[in-house]
Amino acid sequence: MSDTKYLAGLYLRLSKDDERAGESVSIENQRLLLTKYAEDRGIDIGEVYIDDGWSGTNMQRPAFQRMMRDAEDKQINLIIVKDLSRLGRNYIEVGKLIKIIFPRFNVRLIAINDNYDSLNPRSSTDKVILPFMNLMNEQVLRDTSKKIRSTLTTKRNNGDFVSSIAPYGYARDGSDKHRLIVDEYAAGIVRDIFRWKIEGMSQNKIADMLNEIGEPSPAEYKRRDSSFFTAFQKSAHASWSAVAVGRILHNPMYIGTMVQGKRSSPNYKVRKKVLKPVRK
Repeated sequence: MSDTKYLAGLYLRLSKDDERAGESVSIENQRLLLTKYAEDRGIDIGEVYIDDGWSGTNMQRPAFQRMMRDAEDKQINLIIVKDLSRLGRNYIEVGKLIKIIFPRFNVRLIAINDNYDSLNPRSSTDKVILPFMNLMNEQVLRDTSKKIRSTLTTKRNNGDFVSSIAPYGYARDGSDKHRLIVDEYAAGIVRDIFRWKIEGMSQNKIADMLNEIGEPSPAEYKRRDSSFFTAFQKSAHASWSAVAVGRILHNPMYIGTMVQGKRSSPNYKVRKKVLKPVRK
């Protein structure tokens, strides 16, 4: 038994993929499990790190990165997780953490449900078991990604709306999130934009007019109505622009044609979405 005094960092992570797969890994459940484990063993808790809504394939998660800096700076010397998949679902990166980085920082790692404690390695079996467990975690993510893609494709083919954000002028039906209904207020602005364009106004002139009368832009309208946020918003108050007007004028949604799935990530490890090639 080690005489080292441990100050633990509890790491919690939940992604949308976990929720869709039906895994019982809510942030609150993880917190209760990890806290009880530490308290039952007299381990002091220094910090709780939470990445809520972050994929295990992304190793740049903000709370995870903060935890790693604290470990390197000796602010914590023990990391406790529910299981190894909370650290990540990239078996190479997780293996590097376990075998190289944590030992370099002199940090102990405990994965409760995997019955893993780096202070008490299970002899040579860990050399086989750990890589296998990490590989299985990544396989789960790969399978989940395939199921989600298949489900979304089926819903699109059935005419269901699958995006999280409704186009300006529409809202998601409260009784059926896959159905769009008309947002009468915003729809009125859309009709004005088309009418002004037909009357010969330029996109710049339309944008200027909307700004002059104080009409909130689509991004501002969504922000006021919800917690919507976009990285493209450069000011506290997003104004109308010729580009925003053009997007509305060229969007087939406003002539009754719902277009979805134009962008997709190449695979489950790549989060950035790219335009799909147009089928001819």
